Amino acid sequence: MTTTLITGANKGLGFEAARRLIAAGHTVYVGSRDAERGRRAAERLGARMVQLDVTDDASVQAAVKAVEADGGLDVLINNAGIQEEMRDGTVEIGALDLTADVMRKTFETNVFGTVRIIHAFLPLLQRSAAPVMVNVSSGLASLSLVTTAGIPAYAYPGVAYPASKTAVNMITVQYAKAFPDMRINAVEPGFTKTDLNAHSGIQSVEKGAEIIVRMAQVSPDGPTGGYFDAEGTLPW
Repeated sequence: MTTTLITGANKGLGFEAARRLIAAGHTVYVGSRDAERGRRAAERLGARMVQLDVTDDASVQAAVKAVEADGGLDVLINNAGIQEEMRDGTVEIGALDLTADVMRKTFETNVFGTVRIIHAFLPLLQRSAAPVMVNVSSGLASLSLVTTAGIPAYAYPGVAYPASKTAVNMITVQYAKAFPDMRINAVEPGFTKTDLNAHSGIQSVEKGAEIIVRMAQVSPDGPTGGYFDAEGTLPW
């Protein structure tokens, strides 16, 4: 039985990925900052719930102990994230209005939170016979795409969110090199209708979760250190 932990899984892409992986036979932990919302989501899914705030060391350590006590971990999906510069589906904080505080808050969840989770759960993943890590990134993380005029990524005016996801891509590459026995990849779900963007996205969570689920089930001889969307490899 494959055991999977998904951060930020009480709703949106994380919830849908959990549903699909449970259907595929995984035992799934729904990581949720809000314990009550997490419990409700886990009950709906037939999943296990673990209270998990990626910005809080004590919460993360307690989650590690809970997962370890139940037998360990095979797949880690770093899905929790924020888009601090966007309000009601509109980017309200562009380059002119960006402050260090907005940047810091964004990175605290999207980057430092991801590293905190990876560092804490690595010992459990290293015990797995086929460890997998999926880092949920964004097409906005691609320097190639955001510098190509005429496509949606080029038109995005925010700074903090794309910068944080570019950092996630670098984290993915460096961890993949450091742990060649693990399959560690970054994925771009696409512009999906979720709370992150006030449901202003153009596709369903079912479509967005597809690449997350696919890479969560990658075989031990599958790709690692890559950056993918549902159509294939993305340019860095």
